[in-house]
Order: sequence, then C-alpha cells, then structure tokens
Amino acid sequence: MSLSLTLARLIAARGLADSERERLKGLQYHDAGHGYDAFGLHPDVVALGEAILGPIYDRYFRVSSYGCAEAIPVSGPAVIAANHSGALPIDGAMIWLDVLRHTTPPRIARAVADHFVPMLPIIGTFFARGGMVGGSRGNARVLLEAGELLLVFPEGVPGIAKSFKNRYKLQDWRVGHVELAIRHSAPVIPVGVVGAEEQMPQIGRIPIQFAGAPFIPITLTPLPMPVHYHLHYGEPIRTDRDYKPEHADDPAAVREASARVKAAVQALVDKGLAERPGIFA
Repeated sequence: MSLSLTLARLIAARGLADSERERLKGLQYHDAGHGYDAFGLHPDVVALGEAILGPIYDRYFRVSSYGCAEAIPVSGPAVIAANHSGALPIDGAMIWLDVLRHTTPPRIARAVADHFVPMLPIIGTFFARGGMVGGSRGNARVLLEAGELLLVFPEGVPGIAKSFKNRYKLQDWRVGHVELAIRHSAPVIPVGVVGAEEQMPQIGRIPIQFAGAPFIPITLTPLPMPVHYHLHYGEPIRTDRDYKPEHADDPAAVREASARVKAAVQALVDKGLAERPGIFA
C-alpha cells in the first residue's frame, strides 16, 4: 500500500466511528483489480473524505437533509441534478457526503466537474480518488452504463459565478444531463440547495485564468461563512419511463425533459427559502 493510502486509512480510522468504517465496507464501486476504479476512486480516500468533511458538514454548515434516502435508488444508474452557487464548489462536497451517509449500501455521487478541475495540482487527484470525474460525455456514458450515480450542476460555472443580487435564480440550464439520462434509462433526481448562495457573496471577478479556472472571484468574505445548508431532494423524474432511449436524439424531447428538471430544482429552492428560519439558523 502506498504511503498516501496508508495515511488516508490512519486518518479515517481516527476520524470515523467504528460503525461508520464498517458501513463503508459495503461501498458500491467497480474495482479495476488494484483497489482503484477506472477513474482513480479508492475507498480509503472516500473514508478520508468523510472524516475531513464530517465536522464541516455537522458543525460548521450544520447541513439539514430532506428526502435523500427516499430519492436516491439503492442501485442502478441515476443522475442527481442540483443548482450551483457559492464561489467555491462546497455545495458539491456537501451533497457528496450527504448521499454517502444516507444510502444503504453507501453510494458515491460521482461529481462531473468542469474540464479545468481535474488539472488542479493535488486537489484534482484528491477529488478523483473520492469519485469526481472530468466532464466528458465518454466519462458519463461509462459510469451510467456501469450503474453509477452521477452528480451534475447543469448551470456549470455561470451558476457558481453569479452575483449576489442574482442569488437563487437559476442560470442557463444545460441539457446534456437529461440527454444522457434518457439514453441510458436513468432517472433524474432534482436537488435544491439553500444556503450556499450566502456563504461567500461574490461582488466581482478578476478576468484572469488561474489553474485553468476562467476567472478569480472577488468575494465579500475571505472564507465561507457558517451558513446553514439545506439540501432538498425531490421526487425522481422518471426519464427512464417517460422517454425511450431514441428520444435522446430528439432535441425537442431533450429540451422538454431539461425544462422539467429545471422547474423541479427551482421549486425545491423556492420551498427551501420559504421554510428556512434564517440564513444562519
């Protein structure tokens, strides 16, 4: 075992309860024969990720989760589609951990990242070990064919980069996630994230590329504020039942399905905003 994996296992052993480490032994992933899957995921790093993110999830952002266990299928391909915000992709990390904790056997939400994320030094490799994949159609196809769970943010970078005055207003909604879902008979689970918009209000940007990122955000605070995260999972949109695989080649059908997902996510966001008692409460 490499030194990095040995350290990951030791840190996870100290940071996770024995019961959780035992539960993670049931992790669903496709071992390529040497402990890693074809995209570099390793269960020891998944456990390390939970050990690191757990205190942030529990005590800093105090994440409240609604409907995760009911919405996420026990097995088989599915696509989680969520709104995106917050200057830093913390929302993705919170959903990743939320799904890991609320599924039995534990499932990994394979976050589909923009092309520059895998190229980030050290961070890109660590994210890949935890399940992230580069945002190519080929990667998504292979994962769905293997019965994996994808996590996508159809707004992409414009979602995470929107100004504070446009918070909780969904940006242009890409359609690729529903085209893939239809083609591979996978349901789409809408998720509305409330709280992330206020964690690091963006007041400007520096139009300079850094490590592949398209710009450097200027935020009101240097670090994320301890907002209260609310993750609302909606009823799965059964693209696997409502459409035939050949509809993936029909632009009108794909647009219709995408509009359904976008409307479901916006409704969950609106519901979450109406129900929360406050930004930090």
